[in-house]
Amino acid sequence: MKNTTKLLFGIHMHQPIDNFDWVIKHGVEVCYGPFFEVMSKYPQFKFAVHCSGWLMEEIKSKHPKVYKNIKYLADKGSIEFFSAGYYEPILSVIPSEDRVAQIDMLSNSIKKDFKQIPKGLWLTERVWESALIPDLNKSGIKYTVMDDYHFQCAGFDEEILDGYFMSEEGGKEMGLFPISKKLRYAIPFLNVSSAIDAIKSFRREKNSAAIIFDDAEKFGMWPGTYEWVYEKKWLESFVQAVIADETIETMHFDTYFENEKPRGIAYLPNASYYEMGEWSLRAHDALKLELLKKEMGEERYEKEGVKFLKGGIWKNFLVKYEESNRIHKRTLELSKAKNEVNKKKFELALHKSQANDSLWHGVFGGLYLPNLRDNVYTYIIQAENIRYGKKTVLQSDMNELDGYEKVKAVTQNFIFRFDSGNGGQLVEFDSRKHEFNWQNTLMRRKEAYHEHLLNPKVEESHKETKDGIDTIHHAAVEISDELRNSIVYDWHLKNSFVDHITDANFNLDNFKYANFKEFGDFANQAFEVEKTKESIVFVRDGGIYLDTKKNTTLAKTYILNENGFEFAIDLKTEAKEKFEYIMEHNFHFADYEKVLINGVVLGQEGVLQNTQILEIEDLLLNQKIIIQIQVPCDIYYFQLKTLSQSEHGFDLSTQGVSFAMKTLFENSLNLVGFLEVFDV
Repeated sequence: MKNTTKLLFGIHMHQPIDNFDWVIKHGVEVCYGPFFEVMSKYPQFKFAVHCSGWLMEEIKSKHPKVYKNIKYLADKGSIEFFSAGYYEPILSVIPSEDRVAQIDMLSNSIKKDFKQIPKGLWLTERVWESALIPDLNKSGIKYTVMDDYHFQCAGFDEEILDGYFMSEEGGKEMGLFPISKKLRYAIPFLNVSSAIDAIKSFRREKNSAAIIFDDAEKFGMWPGTYEWVYEKKWLESFVQAVIADETIETMHFDTYFENEKPRGIAYLPNASYYEMGEWSLRAHDALKLELLKKEMGEERYEKEGVKFLKGGIWKNFLVKYEESNRIHKRTLELSKAKNEVNKKKFELALHKSQANDSLWHGVFGGLYLPNLRDNVYTYIIQAENIRYGKKTVLQSDMNELDGYEKVKAVTQNFIFRFDSGNGGQLVEFDSRKHEFNWQNTLMRRKEAYHEHLLNPKVEESHKETKDGIDTIHHAAVEISDELRNSIVYDWHLKNSFVDHITDANFNLDNFKYANFKEFGDFANQAFEVEKTKESIVFVRDGGIYLDTKKNTTLAKTYILNENGFEFAIDLKTEAKEKFEYIMEHNFHFADYEKVLINGVVLGQEGVLQNTQILEIEDLLLNQKIIIQIQVPCDIYYFQLKTLSQSEHGFDLSTQGVSFAMKTLFENSLNLVGFLEVFDV
């Protein structure tokens, strides 16, 4: 009998919960539909499928032809289904109870629809921590898949990663399959002959396995892949070539796991795939890592450097992006309240809010896509509505782990959250009726890929791929001067009720580009907090900085009412000069073409002179936000945009509207006003 290579082939299908209908439809047309259409012709080709629960719901209800082909292949024994968290959370960042509940939910749906009980688990974004093992074990999972990079980080050589390994945590066992980077970059990007050669290179022993488990979206949705995979018939030719080759045997992971011995034991560090480690680093560290790799040389790095030269871990995204951490800690808060609420609808909303997509950013938009953050906040607010009902609540928490108190005010119509660690600012502004967070903004930050746009180097120019097509990671990118000029970095979070002390040179231009003179230390520093039954007071003993520090105290009071809150700003300073006080607000909207500012359609930027009222009309939600102060002021505004990398290149997305309400003061400032919301 010939020595064969076992091909363990799997695809992972996922779309963010409540993603746009046109995105799902496009995915079905160019990827999921044609993929299963081709595979249904070859039921003898065995492979694995993981599909997130929400996406399978969409396919089953709206795309019956695709579902029929999946069901046909399942009935024929072609497909082995893998489980995971139903709504595709990063398992290591949600509580143990929720991990088990989400995995069981998906496994039970697979059992119901396809008559299979999954033994394997797709590890979302391949984020691994050994602490997961007991919970996977509890859910009946016998093995999972992760990149060979995880093993190399633990000192394993690439050459021996052609089978599974066993690990344990507290005596609970788990099989670990290493996904080959070589195959990830070969399939479907290299021509069929080269892809087959890559598979055959895994033939060290008689039970050697070539292991690939990767995004289905590579088969049609990634740039250039639809033409390559379907119009030029790469997939069909590949499947035919594998079936015809007597030295390759397609096999389910389950069959291999039950019939072959493990390669050994493995204890692996916290890791994800290599690119994720790079993306989770702050920009300056990511650039340093890139330089170190170049100094080492690509060939040497691939052979030995990968063991020692690593990026960060996935949880670094919660450090890198305050907005991500804020969402994550809100879901943890809700999880803690689960037993107290004890309602199935609450638990369902909680699980939906744990979806991973809005928490991180890499070559896909993720956190930078406002609609993904909106979708998560929808379920956070939905859960809060179930939790509180018609109660009015004022409570504090330390959930964000920064040591500073957050104050949450729940009224019948709204949820407001204020952060003592960030200037006593408004950091969440929820309409309970519409399940929408108007404070869902994003700070403009430096990202490592900006360096390649601002300072392109000749050696980084695109090289044509001769043996197939490019992956996203190697594809050449270009941006326009307009996008390049839109790269702006903020020095504070884009919350509301941000306090600036500046001078008469403040204008729309330097507000937009975040380069006006700041004399105070109140915009991004901590305040002390005091609460009563209906009011919240934040106080900071800070300074105005001229040639020396001039002691300055700023107190902010919020008094809740049915439609919003009244506010008061009290500032006293030793400085004798005249200053401009700026009250900055940043609000996010679902549709920026349906927003009026003081009765005028929102433009890219503008100035309102000598007015006491900022009136924002959200025509989509039929709500009017009014901020009024007792003295006339000038109001400047611009659309807050961030430049992000995406699978299609670079996108400039609108994250909110920034407002600056400017008023003059000398020695002291006593400013009162209100923020209220009314139905239009």
